Amino acid sequence: MRSVTRLPSPASLGAKLVMIMTAVGIIGAIGISLLLASIITPSFEQLETRAIAGHVERTRAALAEFQAKVESAVRDYGDWTASYDYMANPSATFERESFSPLAMSNIGVHGMAYVAPDRRIVIARWRDPASGAERPAMRAALLAMIARTDLPRVLGARNSGGFYARVGTSVAAIGVAQVRRSDGSGTPRGYVLMARVISSKQIADLLQLGARIDLTATGDDEVVTPDSRTLSIAVPMIGADGHAVAATRFSVPRDVSRLGRRMLMLAVAGSTILLLLVLIVLRRLIEQLVLRPLHRVESHMQRVSASGSLGLLEEEKRGDEIGSLGRSFNTMLRQLKDLREQIEVQSFDLGRSESAVAVMHNVRNALNPISTILSQGIAQPPPIDRATIDRAVAELAQDDMPPARRRKLSAFVAAAVQAQDDDRQATRRELGVGREALAHVLDIIGQQQKAAHERPTLEVCDITDIIARNATIARYSQGVSIAFSFPGDTHRVMANRVILSQVIGNLFGNAAESIVARGAGSGMIAAAVREEGGRVVIEIRDDGEGFTPEVAATLFQRGFSTRAHKSGGLGLHWCANSMNAMEGTLRLESEGKGMGAVAILTLRGVDEAVAEAA
Repeated sequence: MRSVTRLPSPASLGAKLVMIMTAVGIIGAIGISLLLASIITPSFEQLETRAIAGHVERTRAALAEFQAKVESAVRDYGDWTASYDYMANPSATFERESFSPLAMSNIGVHGMAYVAPDRRIVIARWRDPASGAERPAMRAALLAMIARTDLPRVLGARNSGGFYARVGTSVAAIGVAQVRRSDGSGTPRGYVLMARVISSKQIADLLQLGARIDLTATGDDEVVTPDSRTLSIAVPMIGADGHAVAATRFSVPRDVSRLGRRMLMLAVAGSTILLLLVLIVLRRLIEQLVLRPLHRVESHMQRVSASGSLGLLEEEKRGDEIGSLGRSFNTMLRQLKDLREQIEVQSFDLGRSESAVAVMHNVRNALNPISTILSQGIAQPPPIDRATIDRAVAELAQDDMPPARRRKLSAFVAAAVQAQDDDRQATRRELGVGREALAHVLDIIGQQQKAAHERPTLEVCDITDIIARNATIARYSQGVSIAFSFPGDTHRVMANRVILSQVIGNLFGNAAESIVARGAGSGMIAAAVREEGGRVVIEIRDDGEGFTPEVAATLFQRGFSTRAHKSGGLGLHWCANSMNAMEGTLRLESEGKGMGAVAILTLRGVDEAVAEAA
């Protein structure tokens, strides 16, 4: 068989579409992720910023409220005539009544002091509200705080004010008020000052958070320190000079940012899954609506290419481009089928116009056995000389012939008669072959006369019998020893018996000439028949000289011959046209020069109904 080199097939349309959709999906997922990140992340960052601002404002409000209570209490003492009189004439009675542990406990302060305008301390006390005991160390710390505080600056144009201050190791809310009469009249006679210690527990209770007072913080602005799970917030506690004396520090979980990240992850995952589902649905729709119909068209084209039958594609009732493609494809097939029929008719008509030369070519092939038989018969000498036989018969007629001599002559005459009889039988057999060849010539001429006016009529033919008869004739065609092998089973086809016999005989003749051209003096021709899907395939293989792939394309051209000493070249051209006329095909294949060749014929098989009728 002729070797066929396959080029690497390009990537399929389905694979390209999958790659494109995958790339689009990846780009889309990245784009959606970036878009969601650009929308969700800033939004939740703003929410987190607002939450931080809310915590800061709430802390400031709690600190201001705590300080306002102290300022309210000190304002009552400042705008009080008893305090105004006490600053002019300090008395033990006022101190016992207004500076008692009970009085300080009632107003909720830890320390109190009256300060003269010249910053002189009139009185200062620090008591434990729970036990009422004096705490000298804290009193000294209170006095030190008063000494370093510019009270007039703290109040400014107001008559009361407040701030936070470090008193020893504690932080206290300080309230300051000018000492005036109850109606607010009179020149202020100094200042009254109250201090209320604020603890980490108190600030935690106020904020409902795990807050604490950080004595190490000195920054005047809020400080937010984020980590992956929490936000650490420090709100400054502002002193008399406008700078922080401590900070309220607490941590809050980053619920908003975590929620944002989760929403971003869920949105990205959801959009990615949705995009993936869309791509899967699109892929299946593309496969169902585009790839499968295209594959169906491709498969049909491959069947057309393999079988040569221009059967129409089963159309789908679709109004889109695929449906239009199928209809256009079937229109093309119809046109090709019409063109093929026209070409077949034209080829057959051309073959019919060349019938005279073609008939002579086929008649010559059919007369070759007769010529060989006559040549061999003329050249072959008689088996026994006639004069010798006559002398032997004359001697046998003599009466005085010795018995031994008579027996020898009798045996000689009997052998001569037997040889003459064998020679006569061989001659009869050869004449029978010649008569069959001559009948084949007459069939060719008669069929050609009939075919000159109409296309050949197809009938049920036994291809095995046709092969066997042409093999018998072909043995005498070239004068070389050719071994034939062919199947013994009956295989029936739809063909014209005479034309098919001419085609088979022509192919056998070509195979014999190829064997002679190889110069080996002998060869082999093997015929095989098989059935494939309603068609019958006949292969005629020889071990002759073969041909090259370059020659294969021109074998069926009119006038072409593989041997220079021959002219005409109508055999294969006529055979191909005849096979087309009988709804069959003919092709020749060879693996190369000196590798022999095979002729492959295909014909329509016989239906069971036709076979029973036949």
